[in-house]
Amino acid sequence: MSLSSLARSERANAALGWTFTGVTAAVGIAAVVAGSLAWAGLWFLLSVVVAAPAVGTGDWKALVPWPLPAMAAAAAVVQSVGLYPELAGYVAVAGLALVVVVELDVFSSVEMSRRFTVVFAAMTTMAVQAWWTVVQFVSDWWFGTAFLRSQTELQWDIVAVTAVAVVAGGFFVWYFDRIDHAGGRGYAVESGGSS
Repeated sequence: MSLSSLARSERANAALGWTFTGVTAAVGIAAVVAGSLAWAGLWFLLSVVVAAPAVGTGDWKALVPWPLPAMAAAAAVVQSVGLYPELAGYVAVAGLALVVVVELDVFSSVEMSRRFTVVFAAMTTMAVQAWWTVVQFVSDWWFGTAFLRSQTELQWDIVAVTAVAVVAGGFFVWYFDRIDHAGGRGYAVESGGSS
């Protein structure tokens, strides 16, 4: 199966999307077991946000294009094994923002131009990063973790996550302009039979 046919099939998109969402949720469960509640909360939130359109519509195929849940799952796995946890956090926050932006564009009456989508994704990422900073602060305060070590590091985190969001948003716009994805606004899809 080619990438183009994989991208255009609603069934394949849903199967891959649910698989990656399951991986993210499984990493969340592992984080709970390991006592890393802040990370667990982020992985569960990502899983819930990705699954929301399917749950809301009652159609298991109503998911964002599978590369977005794949991005979230990759960030979760990389963080869970201890490789580049800060970068994984940036990618997770940017991924969450991109999922929200794509869901707004695809599953609501909101219509956004491609350029505005990148800007809106970067702004949404900064808002999600602010939320994540509050979660880290509360975790440090209540549970004695050491997520936030200095104000300077916190400010650089915000700059870095914004840069990751702009790059990821630009990449996804470039990608979706070249590949007609199932679930994308205005694209023909192959239903692959009845559900």
